[in-house]
Amino acid sequence: MRSRLTARSTRLVLALAAVTAIAATSTACSSGDAEDTSSASASAGSAGSSSPSTSGSGSSGSGSSDSSSDSTTKAAETADGSKSGVGQSCGTNDLDFTVTSETQAGGYYLVTAKAKSGITCYLDTNTPSVSFGSGTEGVASPVGQGGEDPIKLSGSAVAYTGISPKTTNSEGGVEFENVIIAVTNDDPDPAELKLPDTATVDKPIVTNWATDRSEAVPVIV
Repeated sequence: MRSRLTARSTRLVLALAAVTAIAATSTACSSGDAEDTSSASASAGSAGSSSPSTSGSGSSGSGSSDSSSDSTTKAAETADGSKSGVGQSCGTNDLDFTVTSETQAGGYYLVTAKAKSGITCYLDTNTPSVSFGSGTEGVASPVGQGGEDPIKLSGSAVAYTGISPKTTNSEGGVEFENVIIAVTNDDPDPAELKLPDTATVDKPIVTNWATDRSEAVPVIV
């Protein structure tokens, strides 16, 4: 009888010990898992909140600074360019011309150019395009004397060029009552000027633009 009671008591003690051990193990695992999960969540939350803020702030600050700097630089360059730039080039139709007959150097025509009222422009092509008639034989060759580049025309400022219609010693030549002048070879709107007298044309020449009329006397050197 005592042996059976002792055996039963022993089995109960062992069973209770096993249950206690299982319960303790379960509790420890649950506590560890909870701590690990809490720690991981906290780390993730900290990383998620700081990373976008830092990245966004740095990117935005850098972009704003670069953009402002570029704009300031471009504005300065534009301002400097407009101050130092030459400005509007003269077209033939921006100018008024007068022609006078001169006796120096065997006779030549002095052409005076002046900007029309309200216009300011620059003669940035040194030599005008001049011809008598439409044939190539009436085209005046530049002699390269005198000249300034560019010449500003505005108000009362004027520029001069001299045209010698005949540079040969022969008695030949073609007579013209008008001369065609343009500020460039490809000007779409050349001016046809009435000459003060009839010109006998044979191998004509033309000087550069000049602000001093004495530099506009055409001479072959």
